[in-house]
Amino acid sequence: MSFTFLNQLPSPDEIKRDYPLSPALTARKKERDRMITDVITGKDSRLLLIIGPCSADNADSVCDYVSRLTQIQEEVKDQLIIIPRVYTNKPRTTGEGYKGIASQPDPEKAPDMVEGLIAMRKMHIRAIEESGLTCADEMLYPENWGYVEDLLSYVAIGARSVEDQQHRLVVSGFDVASGMKNPTSGDFSVMLNSVYAAQHPHHFVYRGYEVETTGNPLTHVVLRGAVSKHGNTTTNYHYEDLIRLHDMYAKMDVVNPAAVIDTNHSNSGKKFAEQIRIAKEIMHNRKLSADIHTLVKGLMIESYIEEGAQPVGGHIYGKSITDPCLGWEDSRRLIFEIAEMNAG
Repeated sequence: MSFTFLNQLPSPDEIKRDYPLSPALTARKKERDRMITDVITGKDSRLLLIIGPCSADNADSVCDYVSRLTQIQEEVKDQLIIIPRVYTNKPRTTGEGYKGIASQPDPEKAPDMVEGLIAMRKMHIRAIEESGLTCADEMLYPENWGYVEDLLSYVAIGARSVEDQQHRLVVSGFDVASGMKNPTSGDFSVMLNSVYAAQHPHHFVYRGYEVETTGNPLTHVVLRGAVSKHGNTTTNYHYEDLIRLHDMYAKMDVVNPAAVIDTNHSNSGKKFAEQIRIAKEIMHNRKLSADIHTLVKGLMIESYIEEGAQPVGGHIYGKSITDPCLGWEDSRRLIFEIAEMNAG
């Protein structure tokens, strides 16, 4: 065989037993989930703001960043629901590079999946404890859901995973808001088919069990830009893109049509500073069109303490080791500007 079996991983129940979430924080998560649900379903006019580092590589700096959002959330609570971005799994286009804390608790050391699962859960719990904010993560590996299902208030399915059958079926069993990104090709139909699949019930095999799901009505799309067949980035956050998405949604048998716009990745060409302009354009277009205002429920922004990015081993506190991010002061200013535009 070409596989070498190294360790049997602890079950989700074992990890949750050893690293439990307190009853008080469990209640806090339930409250946050309800607020986010109300935004997706149109009962709440506030905007979701999913903001944070490209990758959650270091618990100290990530939790420091998340805690800085607490006071801002209080100040903008009438307009925004801030969901810190704590992404513990990272997709790699070629398979090379840092794959996230769930695989490498220390980016400079060899992978350790057992310690990675523990580090992933401990970071999410610590973030909630220190900030009172429940977070978002990307579900790169569907079998990992059980380790964090009691902690997350938002789950993203990435551009490289959105066409995968297992991801679609597993999301159909979630009870939190779940965003399906458009594939790297930019095909809206693929993205909407993923939403359709996840919103409906399914019968399949998961973690060695035969399971049934009821469907997740909170599944929606995330626009992140695309890459053409010639390798050029193309955007999909403009007025015309959103009207097209609105019209395509209207032809689908889905509930709660909603979109979150990713201001980085191919929408910015990974020029992180462009996120400021892109966010403001989206907010402006929400004012121009009632359909876009109803459709667009949130923004995704990549932000950290220090702007830009550094290589693994750079050791600059609070600076991304994957995609470049906005720095703290620019991010703080942008959050207040988005809140003001939503109020207007």
